[in-house]
Amino acid sequence: MWGGTAAVVLGGLLAAGCGGGGKDAADESTGKAGKSAAGSYPVSVTDCMGAKTTFSDAPKRIVTSNASSLELLLRLGAGDKVIGTGFPPGKGTLPGALDAQGQKVKVLSQNVIPKEKLLGSGADLYIDTFASMGGMGGGGMGDAPTVEEFKAAGINHIYLKSTACAAQGKKPVRDLSAVEADITSLGAVTGTSAKAKELVAGMKEKVGAVQKAVGGTAAGKRPTYFFFDYDAGTKQPTVVCNRQVANAVITLAGARNAFADCDGDNKQVGWEDVIAKNPDWIQLGVRNRGSEAANKKAFDEAQKWLETNPATKGLKAVKERHFLRIASEPTTIAGVENAETVEKIAKTLYPGKVG
Repeated sequence: MWGGTAAVVLGGLLAAGCGGGGKDAADESTGKAGKSAAGSYPVSVTDCMGAKTTFSDAPKRIVTSNASSLELLLRLGAGDKVIGTGFPPGKGTLPGALDAQGQKVKVLSQNVIPKEKLLGSGADLYIDTFASMGGMGGGGMGDAPTVEEFKAAGINHIYLKSTACAAQGKKPVRDLSAVEADITSLGAVTGTSAKAKELVAGMKEKVGAVQKAVGGTAAGKRPTYFFFDYDAGTKQPTVVCNRQVANAVITLAGARNAFADCDGDNKQVGWEDVIAKNPDWIQLGVRNRGSEAANKKAFDEAQKWLETNPATKGLKAVKERHFLRIASEPTTIAGVENAETVEKIAKTLYPGKVG
């Protein structure tokens, strides 16, 4: 799966970069990199607490914490520098030619990479997608190396701030600027800024077209939207709050996140809370199983659960069969496909207006 367990385990995927807005996430890299399209160095980036890491040249041996950061590097053309990953992408879960490339990357762990294995990997850079990896005041994902241990091993440690800083965000996330800043920053660090610029431009173009079509819709006329994280469990639903990148995806698509009043990234609620919201639309958020048939089966299961469960079968969206079959990963995890998801949602909610 593409980040598989990530949608829940990460505890908050992709919200605003540390205290609001994507500018901060790329300021240091683009500011000092200036001519980064040509791979100019030094390049500096900061973490959620403002600690700076400076690169005198491009990293040569990169380890990624999960499939989302791996995919970004593959899209940037820096995949040949990746020597290992945790939370690997399942076969068939990455788009197009990226899938075969992703399958060639050495798997250091199916989950969080053990500390000893990471420190002994020979990497000179570790890209961390996870929220709360020890050094930033969080509870940590596993036994994370300390700043001193990373330094002793010769490994620079940087974060995808749109994800790792999500829980610390100070305001709701309503755009993809933090994700775009992560792409820009990674491009500067890896000497692939020209490609990063191209990817960001493509995202802006897609989202811009949607905004032109539906951006002027009054708040009260926007349909309410519930992201049903089926794979997170059905006993107690896990919802996306206003610091999560999914809140931006939903908002940009012209909808209202049913739980936009929840400050944070993700939160467990009761089904009575979902019933009280009574959303107009429900996204069947299942993780990519790697094939069209397997994905259809998972979507069918999620839909059937909603249609037969006593607590949910009376919901407006369920009765009207207002379901969207869009995978979890491009909605909740940072990446180029966030913009494509904005477009997909908008086309469903506003038929004839978008695309």
